[in-house]
Amino acid sequence: MLPQAYWVMNSTLNGKANTGAYQSMAVGNIMQVSRQFLRIFIFIFGTLVLVSYGYGVSHAPDTTALWGGIEWSQAKFIVPFMFLAAFGFLMYWWIILYQNEASGIDELRWPWGESNGHGSGRLLLAFALVVIPSALWLEATIYHIEHESSWTPMLVVGVLMLVCLGNIMMGLLAFSARQDGVPGGGAMLVGAVLLGIQCIIFDGIYWNLKYPW
Repeated sequence: MLPQAYWVMNSTLNGKANTGAYQSMAVGNIMQVSRQFLRIFIFIFGTLVLVSYGYGVSHAPDTTALWGGIEWSQAKFIVPFMFLAAFGFLMYWWIILYQNEASGIDELRWPWGESNGHGSGRLLLAFALVVIPSALWLEATIYHIEHESSWTPMLVVGVLMLVCLGNIMMGLLAFSARQDGVPGGGAMLVGAVLLGIQCIIFDGIYWNLKYPW
């Protein structure tokens, strides 16, 4: 017999109702993800992202090296998209955590699944994959510059891929929210796209391709 945690995790990831002997068990018996918890989580780790960037730039041996193989003539056109990405994330965060009811968060689902009350867990997972690796990316890159070895590129690329995955998950939740008529679902999807232009296209793909590994 599989443990209760398996059924809850399976339900959160695939968007289907619990099955088996634990079908009637409430997810709250394992972990209750409240709207307030999500707000506090983003406040803490969002602040850490800003602090990590400020600290990283302050002690980086060569700030231009952080751009990898991207010339400043190109980088100056990318910078505005950084601000658009931040705006997109904040728009998504504000709409789902402040403008919507807590019950609306619980009903968030993947496009291929059904609403089953585990939406807050899915949102937490998506947010965590974006903000936690984002807080580690600059330090991982600096570590690679200072201690280049065979495994450090995998560290940096792996961190960026986690952010891309979280961004995609945010977009999928927003897409379903729009389909389900959640207030602000369309704006959430726009926010995820703005974030993805920077995180997926410029960081996850272009920066990795241009970096002189």
